[in-house]
Amino acid sequence: GNPRATAPGQQLRALFYALPPGESSFRTVEEVPDYVEKSIPFFIAFIGLEFAVSWVQKRKLSGRINDGISSLSLGILSRLPDVLFRSVDLISYIYIWNNYRLLELPWDSPWTWYLTLLGVDFAYYCFHRISHEVNILWAAHQVHHSSEDYNLFTALRQSMLQKYTSWIFNLPMALFIPPSVFAVHLQFNLLYQFWIHTEVITNLGPLEWILNTPSHHRVHHGRNPYCIDKNYGGTLIIWDRIFGTFEAEDAKVVYGLTHPVNSFDPIMLQLRPLAHIWNTFWATPGFCNKLSVIFKGPGWGPGKPRLGLPEEIPVITGKEVPFNPSVPAYLNCYAVVHFAVIMDLYTELLGTVTMLSQGTVLLRIGFIILSLASFGLLMENRSKARILEIIRCLVFIGVYKLGYLRSQFSSLGYTYEV
Repeated sequence: GNPRATAPGQQLRALFYALPPGESSFRTVEEVPDYVEKSIPFFIAFIGLEFAVSWVQKRKLSGRINDGISSLSLGILSRLPDVLFRSVDLISYIYIWNNYRLLELPWDSPWTWYLTLLGVDFAYYCFHRISHEVNILWAAHQVHHSSEDYNLFTALRQSMLQKYTSWIFNLPMALFIPPSVFAVHLQFNLLYQFWIHTEVITNLGPLEWILNTPSHHRVHHGRNPYCIDKNYGGTLIIWDRIFGTFEAEDAKVVYGLTHPVNSFDPIMLQLRPLAHIWNTFWATPGFCNKLSVIFKGPGWGPGKPRLGLPEEIPVITGKEVPFNPSVPAYLNCYAVVHFAVIMDLYTELLGTVTMLSQGTVLLRIGFIILSLASFGLLMENRSKARILEIIRCLVFIGVYKLGYLRSQFSSLGYTYEV
């Protein structure tokens, strides 16, 4: 990476989109740092800070173990395809740039930098809005809204499938904006949205008019009728104000989906909405209606408007209780410890993937997916979860002994086997 972008202070400012053009402009894509990976320590630090501030403010923690593990599991799942393939956003963008660009804006101009900031954020607004208004896209995006908590863990709860459609919206910029500038802002736009997933920050005064803030984004994550399909902005809230999708925070926000999924299993959270669309598609009569099941809103049905009927949104009483199965304290401790092991194995995989055979990479990815699914079922206290967990631990011993799994910390090898 470029030495201008490796200092911890610069990585911290990247989270708040506060690295100006002079510090974050690069000639080639290869020079652009992986800001997201370098920000992981700050994610952890801010999550700890949020817990502390929440305890001081309300005398309670800002999240739950089961929901937190579920969110982190979904975050890991969403990044696993990138271990095998280069980002589809960049591949498609570079292809259009190399073959169809109309003009070439200077990569080192501040004006190019600011234009890209606006372009990436507007593309995000468009894609985000369509993801709520087109059922097949909502099936991928709903994962991010499935938590009934609202904290920094929720920011990491990402879809594994969404990136395979979002890239289309960035392609017009490839006609004139260099890929290296785009690659910077794609990461900054994502990183900025991390810190707005919190309840400990109330109001930011005049900044609320321009920036997407925790208050605005709390509305977006609400299932109250006044919150539905509002505040789609990424970094800026101006697009919502321009296009009529803005709503200020008012009544206490109740978080999650209008029809809660009630699960911590990351595989099921990713795939069940697609199964629902599949079943609805075949159960709906008429070819046009079948297409509408896919391409109209998730609330649509025959005879209804494109986005469904607002009066069918469930009423919020304020007494809603989040899905929270009773789990023994020792099981929570067990899940936290084993999840930490998987985090170690995952980060080690990220650091060594270029040196591993494809078979070893696939084996490690498969084991990580098996583990995350097992933790989700444990958090639901399912009877079958314990059998799956025993199988998982036996698999771990086998592949660890054979050298297909490896910790970042060689001194922990024996401890892991125990």
